[in-house]
Amino acid sequence: MKLPLRIDDPTVRTPDGDERTGRRRDVLAAAAAALLFAVAAVVGTLIQRTDHTLYVDWAPLYADWLPHAGPGTPAAVALAVAVVAHGPRIAATLPWRRLLWAGWATAMAWTWALALVDGWGRGVAGRLTQRHEYLRGIDRFHDIGAALRGFTGHILITQPDHWPAHIAGHPPGAVLTFVGLDRLGLGGGGWAGAFCITAGSSAVAAVLVTLRALGQERAARTAAPFLVLAPAAVWVGASADGYFAAVAAWGLALLALAATRTTRAPGAVALAAGLLLGLTAYVSYGLTLMALPAAAVLLLARTVRPLPYALAGAAAVAGAFTLAGFAWWEGYDLLVERYYQGVAADRPYGYWVWANLANAAIAAGLASVAGARRAVGAAPGAVRRLRRGDLGGEGGADGLVVLVLAALLALATANLSGMSKAETERIWLPFVLWLLPAAALLPARDLRRWLAAQAALALLVNHLLLTGW
Repeated sequence: MKLPLRIDDPTVRTPDGDERTGRRRDVLAAAAAALLFAVAAVVGTLIQRTDHTLYVDWAPLYADWLPHAGPGTPAAVALAVAVVAHGPRIAATLPWRRLLWAGWATAMAWTWALALVDGWGRGVAGRLTQRHEYLRGIDRFHDIGAALRGFTGHILITQPDHWPAHIAGHPPGAVLTFVGLDRLGLGGGGWAGAFCITAGSSAVAAVLVTLRALGQERAARTAAPFLVLAPAAVWVGASADGYFAAVAAWGLALLALAATRTTRAPGAVALAAGLLLGLTAYVSYGLTLMALPAAAVLLLARTVRPLPYALAGAAAVAGAFTLAGFAWWEGYDLLVERYYQGVAADRPYGYWVWANLANAAIAAGLASVAGARRAVGAAPGAVRRLRRGDLGGEGGADGLVVLVLAALLALATANLSGMSKAETERIWLPFVLWLLPAAALLPARDLRRWLAAQAALALLVNHLLLTGW
């Protein structure tokens, strides 16, 4: 029987001293995150009312205050109660493959339930048909080759027939996904939303696969219920960023399998990882930062053997888009110019550089914040053991600590770039995903309470606010 990871396991190092001190610091970290969000809400409201420069109606989230319930409410509450009550035990004992399928299925049910709190139209079918969304431009891709060759000519607002904001703000791989669905006869907002929910929730399984491949099965099992009941699911259903997060997560999962040679054909799997990670860069410019978690995977596996295959896969994706007429660097340069042609020119960097962190804390949840605090505290010891080549084996959590640190570094880089002012509860989903397993670092005796806090936060956000995604 697989037992949940315990923070008092002798192979798990923590700088907190006694357990009581560590638990107190966990609560303080969560309280600090809640206070940060409250301050961001108060300050943001004042800025928006006086200067009107935030362009969000319920700062710092892109949402409207609208207490409501909907068709998904009973299912969401029932799922939350069931996972809190039984999730940790099931995750600890279920055979591995069944755990992967159960995690994906339950995460999908949770995401569907939360989306349907807003109803079918507002919560699913209408999300990706808004004026700034991808479906507003797919009719211009009758000739995909011509559309790709002329893609950069429609990024700037000053150019004729400029793309809607989300198409202009991403490489063409993003909109081509929905063009492909349309060509398959799955056109319209309903199919697009269902695709994003289905694909996005699969990221839960990808994270579990990655952790196990890196010798962290116990941590993966402990983290599974937290991945399932993530507050981030509010924005996975239904936004394209949930799909982007899954593409990146599966790229890392395949890279971990290839690096640790826990697959029959590591070269082919590494090539597939490169194809997915290459696609990641062509669905969102900012996801080039997934190179940091990818480097962490190779570092933990202590090998670069998959790198030539992975680079070949990524180069194949880049080459295909380039030969088709889209130059990534040209698109990115024009995106930066387009970004400051819009509301980003008015949105104050001095506010969003810290308010973004409040959004990330809400999407990740208070348990992830407390777990990330433990990861940061454990970082010096984990780095020393990594340099010695002694990460403590299956029972240890050093590998998990390194992955969480890599995600935090990617998130911090995105934040400081100034290209993520607002809406980060959605945009940063690919990074926030890798903060969720940090909850496995919390004491075993507290897990259900932290899990209940995660579920309660998601339910409160979804029932008190009408989110924009």
